Amino acid sequence: MSNNKRIFVEKKGVFDVESPKIFDEVKAVVPSIKNVKVYNVYDIFNLNDGEFEKVVKSTFVDPVTDILHEENPATTIHFAMEFLPGQYDQRADSAQQCIALLTENEKSKVRSGKLIEFEGVSDADIVKIKDLLINKVESQEKDLAVLNIPADEIPSKVLIHEGFISFDDAQLEDFYNNHGFALGLDDLKFIQEYFKTEERNPTETELKVLDTYWSDHCRHTTFETELSNIEFEGQFKHTLETIFNDYIEKRKFLGRELKPISLMDLATVCGRYFHKTGNLENLVVSDEINACTIQIEAEYDGKKEPWYLLFKNETHNHPTEIEPFGGASTCLGGAIRDPLSGRSFVFQAMRLTGAADVLEAVDQTLPGKLPQKTITKQAANGYSSYGNQIGLATTMVSEIYDEGYKAKRMEVGFVTGAVPVDWVRREKPEVGDSIIIFGGATGRDGVGGASGSSKEQDETSIHTMSSEVQKGNAVEERKIQRLFRNPEVTRLIKKSNDFGAGGVSVAIGEIADSLDINLDVLPLKYEGLNGTELAISESQERVAVVVDPKDKEQFIKFCEDENIVAVEVAKVTDSGRMQMFWKGDKIVDLSRAFLDTNGCAKSQEVKITHLEEVKEETQSFNEENFLKILADKNVASQKGLLEMFDGSVGGTTVAMPLGGKYQQTLMEGSVQTLPILGAKDIETVSLASWGFDAGISKQNSLLGSSYAVVESVAKIVAMGGDYKNIRLSFQEYFEKLGQNPEKWGKPLASLLGAYDAQINLGLAAIGGKDSMSGTYQDLNVPPTLISFACANGEKKNIISPEFKNEGNKLYFFNHIAQENGLPNYESLKAIFEFIFENIKAGKIISVKTVKEGGVAVSLAKMSFGNKLGAEITIDDSVLLAKNIGSLIIESKEELSSTALQLIGEVKDSKIITINNAEFAIEKLLAANTNTFENLFPTIEKEKLTVELDSKLNSINPRNIIIKKHGIAQPKVFAPVFPGTNCEYETLNAFQKEGAIVSSLPLKNISHQLLEESIDAWVEEIRTSQILAFSGGFSAGDEPDGSAKFIVNVLKNEKMKNAVHELLERDGMIIGICNGFQALVKSGLLPYGQIKDLDENSPTLAHNAIRRHISQMVNVKVVNDESPWLKGMKDQVFTIPISHGEGRFMASQEELEKLYKNGQVATQYIDFDGNIAHGMPFNPNNSLFGIEGITSPCGKIYGRMGHPERFAEGLMKNIPTANYHNIFKNGVEYFK
Repeated sequence: MSNNKRIFVEKKGVFDVESPKIFDEVKAVVPSIKNVKVYNVYDIFNLNDGEFEKVVKSTFVDPVTDILHEENPATTIHFAMEFLPGQYDQRADSAQQCIALLTENEKSKVRSGKLIEFEGVSDADIVKIKDLLINKVESQEKDLAVLNIPADEIPSKVLIHEGFISFDDAQLEDFYNNHGFALGLDDLKFIQEYFKTEERNPTETELKVLDTYWSDHCRHTTFETELSNIEFEGQFKHTLETIFNDYIEKRKFLGRELKPISLMDLATVCGRYFHKTGNLENLVVSDEINACTIQIEAEYDGKKEPWYLLFKNETHNHPTEIEPFGGASTCLGGAIRDPLSGRSFVFQAMRLTGAADVLEAVDQTLPGKLPQKTITKQAANGYSSYGNQIGLATTMVSEIYDEGYKAKRMEVGFVTGAVPVDWVRREKPEVGDSIIIFGGATGRDGVGGASGSSKEQDETSIHTMSSEVQKGNAVEERKIQRLFRNPEVTRLIKKSNDFGAGGVSVAIGEIADSLDINLDVLPLKYEGLNGTELAISESQERVAVVVDPKDKEQFIKFCEDENIVAVEVAKVTDSGRMQMFWKGDKIVDLSRAFLDTNGCAKSQEVKITHLEEVKEETQSFNEENFLKILADKNVASQKGLLEMFDGSVGGTTVAMPLGGKYQQTLMEGSVQTLPILGAKDIETVSLASWGFDAGISKQNSLLGSSYAVVESVAKIVAMGGDYKNIRLSFQEYFEKLGQNPEKWGKPLASLLGAYDAQINLGLAAIGGKDSMSGTYQDLNVPPTLISFACANGEKKNIISPEFKNEGNKLYFFNHIAQENGLPNYESLKAIFEFIFENIKAGKIISVKTVKEGGVAVSLAKMSFGNKLGAEITIDDSVLLAKNIGSLIIESKEELSSTALQLIGEVKDSKIITINNAEFAIEKLLAANTNTFENLFPTIEKEKLTVELDSKLNSINPRNIIIKKHGIAQPKVFAPVFPGTNCEYETLNAFQKEGAIVSSLPLKNISHQLLEESIDAWVEEIRTSQILAFSGGFSAGDEPDGSAKFIVNVLKNEKMKNAVHELLERDGMIIGICNGFQALVKSGLLPYGQIKDLDENSPTLAHNAIRRHISQMVNVKVVNDESPWLKGMKDQVFTIPISHGEGRFMASQEELEKLYKNGQVATQYIDFDGNIAHGMPFNPNNSLFGIEGITSPCGKIYGRMGHPERFAEGLMKNIPTANYHNIFKNGVEYFK
C-alpha cells in the first residue's frame, strides 16, 4: 500500500443520524428523493501500513458503529464535498493529533470530507442539491479522482504601489474603485497626502492595514461622524427637541461643548454624566478596551472580597449571513475574548438573533442568499457548538423574527466574566517591553473581515468573501481560559488585547504607541501566507499581552504548561511609529499620529422624519385568537433551540433556561453565581437580560429604544435584581446610511430614546457595539437598538416566573405610557423598588414581564412550568395587548400598593380561567410548542424501547471486594484533555468532601511535551486513589465520535498499565458525560479493563433526536452495590444532563447480561417512577433507560448526568433539583 490512503466510513443503521438529517433538508428541494447515504471521507498522507493499522480502528473507524470501505462505496448518483483549502477542519486536526499520539508520527496529514449518495434524483436535481449543501464560502466539491495534499503556496512578495503619490484625482478614483476599499475616497486622498510627506509610495500592506484600522468595524467611523444641521420634524418634534436639549445641557456640564456632536457622543454621555456626578462609582476605567467593567463585592463562604464583573456584547451579522456555522461560532468566541483579555473567567452567556421567515419554503430564498432556515439552523449549531465545547453556560437564547432581517441576519452574543481585583495588573507599556502572542495559529480565515463587515452586502458576497469569515477553535480558547485562571499568570500581564477584527494590525497595533512587529515568528496554520495576510488575518483564539522583558520566559512557560504555543512577536519602542517586518523587509512603517487620526473627519447632516405613532393591532380576546398568538413565531416556545445550548456547565446556574416541574416556563434572563474557585457556597450572582422589540422600532425608533431599556431592566427586576445595580450595554444594528440625512435620523432617534431612558431611570450604558451595514439591495434591517442589562445580586433573592403554589395571589401592574408614548419612568421606578423589597421580604415569589400577546400570553407561560392553573378577572383590553413595562406578580401574601391590581389567584388545576372563559393548559401549551417542531424538534422521530423483567436485576452473584484503607485525605486526579470543560466542578465536588485534588493538562504541542505529559499523568495516577474523567468535548468530539482522543491516550502502554495498576490496588474510577464515553469506548466499562472492542460491545451513540440536549432529568439508583452508590438504592435524583452522544446502545443480550450482573446502576425515569424510553424523560433514548453503569468490580462508575454541577441554591426553578453526592461516597470509601 501507498503511504497515502483514502478511506470511506459508513455509519451502521441506527447509528446513522446524519443521513436522515440530509434527507430531510434535500426533500424540501427535491420531493422525489427516495434515500440519502452519507459517508465520511478521510484522505490520509504520510502514514505507512503499520501505522495505519495501528490507528484505523481507534481513530477513524469505531468497530461498534462504523463500516470501513477502502474503495468508493457509492453505486448510485453521488458527489463529495470538502472544506476549502485554508479553512479550519477540526475533524482532520483531531485525527492528526490521535495519529501522533499512537504512532509518534508528527508528519502525517489528514483531510476530511463527505461523500453523499442519493436515490430518486436526476442530474438536474443534483445541481440544486449541490447549491443547497455546498456553501461556497467554506466548502467545495471534492474530486474523488485526485488524492494529494494541496501544495504549499509560495508567498507572494509584498507589492509597493508605484506612482501612488503621483496619481491625479481621476487616477486615484480608478485606483480606489479597483481595490474594493471599505474606507472612503476622501480617506484615500488623505493617505496619499500622508505618503507625500513621507516621500515614498505605500506598500500594499500599509493600505490594507489602514483600510482595516480605520474601518467602521474597528473605529466606529459612522458613530464618530460629526452630526450637523440636525432637524426634527413630525408629531414627535417637541419630544425630540426636549430630549436633545437636555443632552446639550449635559454636554455643557461635562465641558464637552467643543467636542463634535456624534452618535458616539450621545451613546456615551450618560455614562460620563453619572460617573462625574458620583452615580457610577463602581465603573472601572482603564486604557484597555476589553469589556464593560464594574467593581463589585463578592460574597462567598462567609467572607467578602472585591471582584471585577465584566460584560460584553458582540455581533457577527455579516459573517453569519454568508457562513452561518463559522460566523456564529466566532461571534461567541470573539465575545468571550474581550472580557477574557481583561483577565476574567467567562462564565455566563446569552444569544439573541434576528431572522426573517425561517419556516418559508427554500424556493423563496433571494438570489445570492442562503435559505433562512439553513442560516438559522447552522448558526444555532455554530454558536452552541462553540459554547458547549468551551464550557460556557448559555441560559438565555432567543430568536426574533422580522422580514427586515432578510436583508442581513442579526447574530448577537452577550457574555459575562469575573475576576478578583487583585489578580489584575494594568500598567502602561514601556520601551523594551515584550509583546507575546499566544493561542491559535494564523491562517487566511478572517482576512479582510473587519473591512468586509463594514461593507454593504450584494448578491455576489456569498461567492467572494470566503476568506473574510473566521474559523473558531473552542478547544484552543478553553486553554486560554484555563491559563488566565491562574493569578501567577495574570499578574505578569501589564496590558492585554484579544485578536478580533484587524488581526495583528489592530490587536498589536493599538496595544502600544510605538512598535516593532516581527511577522516571521507568527505560528502558521499552513505555509504560503504573505506579509499582508499575516498583518490583517483575523484568525481566532489569539491574544496579545505586554510583559516586562524579565517575565517573558516565565510567561511563555506558563503557556506551555497549558498546551498553548506562545512567541514574542513585538517590542515596544520609542519611535512613535508602528513598524512591521517580514522576510527582512519593512512592509509597514506608519506614524502613530497618522494612524490615530482614524482617517478624514466625517460630517453628516441629519433629519428625523420617520417617527410614527406606534399602532399595535390588538385582537379581541377569544380562544381562537389566544391560540393563534401563542403559535406566532415571536411568541412560540423555542425549547428545541434552547436545549441545544449547555445551560448548566460550570456549576454556577442559579436558574435553568426553562423552569418548573415540566421545564416549560422560560426564565426572564440569565442568572449565574460568580465562578469562584474552591468555594463551597457562593452568594453573589450576575443577572443578565436583553430588551428589544422590532415591531415598535420599525414604526418609531425613539420609542423602540426607550422600551428596549425598560424591558431589559424589568427582566432583571423580575428575576430578583435591584434595578439600581444595573449597568447597560447597547447593540446598534442599522441599514447602510450613506449620506442620506433621513437614514441617519433613525439611529439618532434610537439613541435619543435610549438617552431619555437612561437619564430618567438613573442607569448608564457603559459600553456597546454598532453594526451599520444591514442593507441588501432594497431591503433594510429594522432599526435595531438592543439594550443588554447586567447587575450583581444575591442568590437568595432570585425568583423565576412559573406559578409556584395553589392559592397564591396574582397582581397586575399596568404600565401606562406618557402622553408622548415614552415610558412612565417614575411609576416604573416605584414598582421596581416595591417588587425588590417584597421579594426580599419573601412575599413575591414570581414575576413575569408582559410583551407580545399581552397578559393572556404571560399568564399561559407562567402556567406551563408546573401546569398550575389560575382564575383571573381583568379588563379584556389588556389580555392580548403588547405593553412593555407591565408585570404579572405572584405573591404568597396580600400586597399593599395602589399601583397593583389584584386579578386572581393560582389554582391547582390544569385550567386557566380568564373572565369566566376556561382554557386547558395542555391545549395552550400545544399551540405554543408546535410552531418550530420541524425546525428545532423537541421529540425524536423514532424511538427504541427495550423492556426487561425487573426480577432479573442483579440475579448473578457479584464479587465486589470492600477493603479498609484508612486514608485521611484520599487523592483524586482529574486529567485535563484538550476539550475537557468540567474539571473545575468535578474537582470542587471532591474537594468539598475532604479529598486532595489534582489535575494536569495534556501537552501535545510537541512530541517531547507529550511524553513528559504522559509520564506526569502516570505518576499522578500512581499516587492517587481516584481517577476522575470529567465532562467536555475531548478534541471537539472528533474525529467523528465522542472520546476517541481520550481512548487513544488510554491505549498508550504507560497509561494503560497505570490505570490497570490503580484498579489492582483497589483504586476507583469515575467518568461523567465525556468521561463516561471514554470509559465505554476504552472497555473500562462494562469490562473493567482497557481493551479493543468488537461490533457487539455496548457504546454511547448520538442522541435519537439528532442534536445536543441540555435539560434536567430524573434518575433512579437501581443498584447500589458499587461504593460510588452505597446506600442510595431506589433513591431518585433530579440532575442536569448536557450532551450530543449519550444514547446507551447494546444488543438485547448484552443489556440483559448487564442487568443480571447488577451493572445497570442508574436509569432515567418518568414522573411515575417508570423507566423512561424517550423524550422528555430519557432525552437521548438510551436503551432500557440506562443513564449509568458500573464495572464488574463495582469500582468504576460511568454516567451521562452531571451531579457535580449542582449545589444548594442552584437550579432554583426546578422544584425537585437535588444533589446526587456520589463524590462523598467515593471519598468515604478510602477513609
